[in-house]
Amino acid sequence: MNTGKIEVIHGDGDCGKTSLAMGRGIEALTRQKDVIVIQFVRGSKDQGNMEVVSRLEPEMKVFCFEKADRDFDQLSEEEKQEEYLNIRNGLNYARKVLATGECDLLVLDGILKLLGPGILKEEELTQLLDSRDEADVVLTGDVVPDWLCSQADRIEQILLDKADMKK
Repeated sequence: MNTGKIEVIHGDGDCGKTSLAMGRGIEALTRQKDVIVIQFVRGSKDQGNMEVVSRLEPEMKVFCFEKADRDFDQLSEEEKQEEYLNIRNGLNYARKVLATGECDLLVLDGILKLLGPGILKEEELTQLLDSRDEADVVLTGDVVPDWLCSQADRIEQILLDKADMKK
């Protein structure tokens, strides 16, 4: 029986979804929990952020399987195929982590962005979440599909204030 909680953090653009998800990870670390973070559709554009997060290792294990330095939709078809394989590796690792009970909290940062272009199907994400057993899972992305709302234990929406939108 799945006793792990599902939390969804969503909002438009760069509004702090990853920061909030990492905060959940730090909070779990303070309770002596094992935390794994897998980042999706980030490319290498956030290397500055990753340098800060990497200081939390080995307590918080952070993985990004993608290699591109641009957004997925800006890649050539050949580059998209390569990144697709990298994303699949990340998804397979997430499955393994949940199947083996390797962590208490799994953060899937940016995973909801995979649903839009069809890289990840609803059924596949549902199966992944159903395999969580006691692990809590945090998912981030821009939009939350209706079907996921009914499965989530907690949904956080981050709204930019008008001053931030002008920057």
